[in-house]
Amino acid sequence: MTRWLSKPATPADAERTPGVPYALALIMIYFLLQITAGVLISFLIGLLESIRHPDLSHAQVHARVWHTLQNPDSNALLVVLGLPLIALLMFWLVHRAWPMLWARPRPPGFGWHAPLSARWYVLAVLIGLVMPPIGALLTQLLAHGHAVTQNVEELSRQASSNLRLPLAIVAVTVGPMIEELLFRGVLLSALMHRLSTRWSVAICASLFGVVHLSGLDFQWYAIPNLILLAVVLCWLRLKSASLWPAVITHSVYNLFALIALLAAT
Repeated sequence: MTRWLSKPATPADAERTPGVPYALALIMIYFLLQITAGVLISFLIGLLESIRHPDLSHAQVHARVWHTLQNPDSNALLVVLGLPLIALLMFWLVHRAWPMLWARPRPPGFGWHAPLSARWYVLAVLIGLVMPPIGALLTQLLAHGHAVTQNVEELSRQASSNLRLPLAIVAVTVGPMIEELLFRGVLLSALMHRLSTRWSVAICASLFGVVHLSGLDFQWYAIPNLILLAVVLCWLRLKSASLWPAVITHSVYNLFALIALLAAT
């Protein structure tokens, strides 16, 4: 890669660079907050049912809560309302911890800075359009005929029509922005401070695939597709000296998948 990628960090950079454990902890917090939001909603629904129907037994209250949570519209609404709030909290945590790295274009910076050239925006869109069919072909070869779905796709398919657009907006804007900040921003910078570029990209991409395993119902044959996407996103981040091309590619990738799903529906 370019010369600046292999240039050793100065002592001042070392003090500001996030540690790998800290970066992994932020990613874990991000996913745990999504689980916590679901638990909190369950508690509030149960409390509301107990107040509205004091004659119900605990078993009946739990049954009502479970029925409500199984409603696709409830889950879609949780994503639409909860994910932006979680993303704002994560953005605040990262910016508060490393304000000097936020807009710095090159690692150990996080790249919230315009790319070296406007052509990276065009290239990011083109890559975002090309990656879904390539990834789908790779997944089909590994799946041997098994259907592969993601949780957000299931929500989009089953949710009411008035919730599909807000869900799609969140999936192509909020999701890519926060995931790129955590993986191609914080984590990749932390890894590159301690490892070679190749090892940093390999680890970053592998972790990106693994953390999405539960969202794929643990269908392992979909992971290589996500790892390939993550490698491309790392390449965009490093070559353009900006996080924005990776965000755009990630957004277009998600948008392409949702449009294909809704068209099929």
